Amino acid sequence: MRPRTTPPAKPSAPALPAGTTAPAPVPAPAARRAPDWRIRFGTLSLIWGFSFLLIKVGTEGYAPFQVTLGRLLSGTAVLAVAMAVRRERLPRGARTWGHLAVAAFFLNALPFSLFAYAELSIPSTLAGICNATSPLWGMALSLVALSEDRPTRRRVAGLGLGFLGVLTVLGAWQGFSGLDFSGTAMALLASLSYPVGWIYVRRTLAGSSSSTLALTGSQLFLGTVQIALVTPLFTSAPDGFPLLPTLAVVALGALGTGLAVLMQYGLVAEVGPTTAQMVTYFIPVIATAAGVVVLGEQLSWNTPVGALVVLAGAALTQNRVRSGKARTEAQP
Repeated sequence: MRPRTTPPAKPSAPALPAGTTAPAPVPAPAARRAPDWRIRFGTLSLIWGFSFLLIKVGTEGYAPFQVTLGRLLSGTAVLAVAMAVRRERLPRGARTWGHLAVAAFFLNALPFSLFAYAELSIPSTLAGICNATSPLWGMALSLVALSEDRPTRRRVAGLGLGFLGVLTVLGAWQGFSGLDFSGTAMALLASLSYPVGWIYVRRTLAGSSSSTLALTGSQLFLGTVQIALVTPLFTSAPDGFPLLPTLAVVALGALGTGLAVLMQYGLVAEVGPTTAQMVTYFIPVIATAAGVVVLGEQLSWNTPVGALVVLAGAALTQNRVRSGKARTEAQP
C-alpha cells in the first residue's frame, strides 16, 4: 500500500538532484548531513510496510472513505509545507491540472479507498501481499500501452511466476476456502489501479516543466477534493474522534503519504531509481510481520511462501531503469 502516493515522475532527471558544496577556505560549522541512505531506506520500508496495519486500525473507528480523506488531508499538508519551504510554484495550465486530476483518481483516491474497504474483511497481511502484485499488473499493462516495453522470455516467465504466487497465497488448490472474495478482489483492484495511473502519467505528464514535488503536491490536493466530495454521499459524520484510529489515520497520511514521498525523492537522487525502487519488495514482508505480531492475525504456510513467489516474479518482470530516470512507483 505501492503500498505503496505515487508521484508523477519526470523521466528527464531525478526529482531532487543531489546538492554539492564547494570547499571552504576557512573552517566553518559542519553542515547538517542526512542519515545514511541505508537508514532512510529501512525507515521508508517500515513506514510503507506499516501502512496496512494503520489502515486496519483506522477502519476500527472510521468509515473507509473517512480514512482515505484523513490520509489525503494529512499527506497534502506535509507536501504543502515542503513546497512552501522550497518555494515551489504550482503547475500551470488547465490541461496539466486535468491530467493531474485523472492521476489523483487512479494513484490516490481509488486505491486508497479500495484498500480501506478491503481491510474491513481481509487481514492487513493479505492486503500487503496483494499490493506486491502491482509490478505484475504494470508489466502486463505496459506491454499493451507502452510501445517501448517489449516482452522478453525473462519478463513473461516472471509474470507467470508472480501469478502462480498469487494463487498460492489465495490457496487455489483448496478451492479458495475461507477466502473473502470481495475484500481480496478490492485489494487486487487497488494494486491494478497504481500501474494504470503510472502509465497515464508517463504518457501525459512526462514533459511537464513543473517539478515532481509540485506535481505530486497538486495531485494529492486534487485527490483530497475528489474524496471530500464523495465521502458525505456514502458516510455520515463520525460520532466522535477515537484516539487510536485518529492517530493511525494521521500517521498514515503524514508519514506514509507525505514524508515517505519526500524520503524516496532523496533516495532516488542519492542512490538512483533502481536501488530506491527495491523498497517495493520489503513492503509485504513488513506488512505481514506487523499484522501477525501487532494485530495477532493468523498466518498459514501458503501466505509467506506465495508472497515470496510473487516477489520473485515481480523482480523478474522489472526492466533495468535507465540512468537519470526517477521512478517512484512503490506505494501502498
